[in-house]
Amino acid sequence: MTLPQDYLERVYAGVLGKLIGVYLGRPFEGWWNDRIESELGEVNYYVNERMPHVHERMLPVNVRPHRPPLIVTDDDISGTFTFLRALTDYNNGRALTAQQIGQTWLNYIIEKKTILWWGGMGNSTEHTAYLRLKHGMAAPDSGSIRTNGKVVAEQIGSQIFIDGWAMIAPGDPALAADLARRASSVSHDGEAIYGAQVIAAMEAQAFVESDLNKLLDCGVSFIPQDSVIAHMISDLREWRDEIGDWREARKLLDQNYGYDKYGGNCHMVPNHGVIMLSLLYGNEPDPGLRFQKSLMIANTAGWDTDCNSGNVGCLLGIKDGLVALDTGPDWRGPVADRLYLPTADGGRAISDAVQETYRVVNIGRSLQEESAAALVPKDGARFHFELPGAVQGFMAQQGFGAAPVQLHNVLGHSARGRRSLAIRFEGVAPAQPAHISTATFIPPEALNMVGYELLASPTIYPGQTVHARVEADTAIDQPITCTLVVQVYGKDDVLVQVSGPSIELSAGEAHVFKWQVPDMQGDPIATIGLEISAARRATGSIYLDYLTWDGTPAVTLGKGSGKLWRKAWVSGVDHFHGWSSEPFRVLQDEGTGLLMTGTREWTDYTVRSTLTPHMGSRFGLAARVQGMRRFYALVLTQDGKAQLIKALDTADGHEHVLAEVPFAWEFGSPCELALQVQGQHLVGSINGKPVLDVIDGTPSPLTGGGIALLITEGRMATEAVTVS
Repeated sequence: MTLPQDYLERVYAGVLGKLIGVYLGRPFEGWWNDRIESELGEVNYYVNERMPHVHERMLPVNVRPHRPPLIVTDDDISGTFTFLRALTDYNNGRALTAQQIGQTWLNYIIEKKTILWWGGMGNSTEHTAYLRLKHGMAAPDSGSIRTNGKVVAEQIGSQIFIDGWAMIAPGDPALAADLARRASSVSHDGEAIYGAQVIAAMEAQAFVESDLNKLLDCGVSFIPQDSVIAHMISDLREWRDEIGDWREARKLLDQNYGYDKYGGNCHMVPNHGVIMLSLLYGNEPDPGLRFQKSLMIANTAGWDTDCNSGNVGCLLGIKDGLVALDTGPDWRGPVADRLYLPTADGGRAISDAVQETYRVVNIGRSLQEESAAALVPKDGARFHFELPGAVQGFMAQQGFGAAPVQLHNVLGHSARGRRSLAIRFEGVAPAQPAHISTATFIPPEALNMVGYELLASPTIYPGQTVHARVEADTAIDQPITCTLVVQVYGKDDVLVQVSGPSIELSAGEAHVFKWQVPDMQGDPIATIGLEISAARRATGSIYLDYLTWDGTPAVTLGKGSGKLWRKAWVSGVDHFHGWSSEPFRVLQDEGTGLLMTGTREWTDYTVRSTLTPHMGSRFGLAARVQGMRRFYALVLTQDGKAQLIKALDTADGHEHVLAEVPFAWEFGSPCELALQVQGQHLVGSINGKPVLDVIDGTPSPLTGGGIALLITEGRMATEAVTVS
């Protein structure tokens, strides 16, 4: 099947539609229609600023009380873009199984911390399925009605995670519905799978079909015609023909398919009904009005508002494209492409809609065109602005002493692409520079996220090299100074600016920055961006063509000047404490735990640390860490061995021992461990002496990833970890 010509932009619109829908409905998730109408009225735009203040006691000393942020961690978003990684991790094969998707759950989910609602066995469907998987039950048994009962198995979770499987199958609803079935069966069954299949099929077909009724016919064709979902959709279509007021139809939906008939915490059936209600009654001729009205109904109707709104936004984004988002209210401006994906792969937690779009599209291209090379704009730059309207999280710094700035994605001013980010500043002066930046780590407003915690590692580290290209507008009438800057969390966890190289640009001039990030004394880098100034008051534009970084860090990760250095380590251990003599004290109650940092882009490097084991079955260092079950590690075992091991999504959770030798060690005695990874070559050293040397000649070597401290059922400590 040939991919649609506008596939890339339609996926981008779908991803943005998903984000907009989730952020719109999240502040009042779970409210019923009467409360929403009473307290908020019709929900036609973001309402987070109208919600109660976050309590002052929940915030760091340097962060003022604020309304709930618009950009939040949310299971709808993190599950959608995380579980899709099963395809990438299993070589983008069409034969991907439910069991493999279940293994992806175990790799990326940190128990009771990321992605899922951890409501307990038999209460949260996803938590129940996770526990089944953890204890050795393979999917689809982990989510079946036979295992978990009908009510638990038919909750909404299968639907909220499903959009990605549709976006990799443009114009192929059969493939989308089949992938939706496999993915849903990890945790759900019955009507929950049928609802997910309908949404996936409709979204896949929406790449090539714009008529809503034809999309509905397509979606229903993939599920049993005697199912509750099929009957409900038929009823809603009849009500739409007979009843003009969506509120009256919503009453009928409640009477016939409401929570009183479909129990549990959040059943699929009523909420799937709200999605169909909003699509049918919001189906206006104008795409912008259609997007706004459908989202208004999905959110004002109540129940699981962020989930329903997210699916509606994604479907309409795919169907109608960016025009639906760019006409009407400013949906995109406040979002600025931002999203968070907290998982055990912490280096991918701070993301944006453009990055996730290209990941989705490259999977779709691989499935449809086996020989298609991955799309990597501007030689793989992290921030490239190649999609219309994209700002990739860049925002102007506000406040005292900052010149007004507007950001616009524009055509031109790019040496290796089509688009750039226009930075239009007004009145910059020596005492009033302009600042723009994008997050590279947890931003201040997300440090104490209510609901789902944001676990993340920084995306950039000292020793790496930043590359950026800037160009001055031809209309600038005086030289403009442009400086690369980062901000770090310093003393008292206050953001402190660190300046890099500067260049003075005259009208029409361009410059390529190359800057090796200096040592930050253990403080995590929170943002990266530009500072713009002039000798005399100036107004004009600078264009950011791209900004990226590469290379292996050269850094010692230890105690920083504040407390937030600890948050740079994603904790997949049961306990992570910091003491003056032992900044890293890690404990694991059961099984193996990992304390992780770094990114997938790290490839060839050495990680070393002097570890002191206090008790436990084994301890060590891991490299090329890609989650809880994908890594290499050098470990010392309780029975007196040094081992090089490889974990790669094994169904039983066991690792492969690549090499081992006898090695005596004692509790309480420090051991300097070093693990070098160079291509497929691994070398493990202890106390400065190489003891294990092996080539990973398996078909699936791990090629990149971060680092971790590893502990199995015990306690160990260290003062610092070095990467070089």
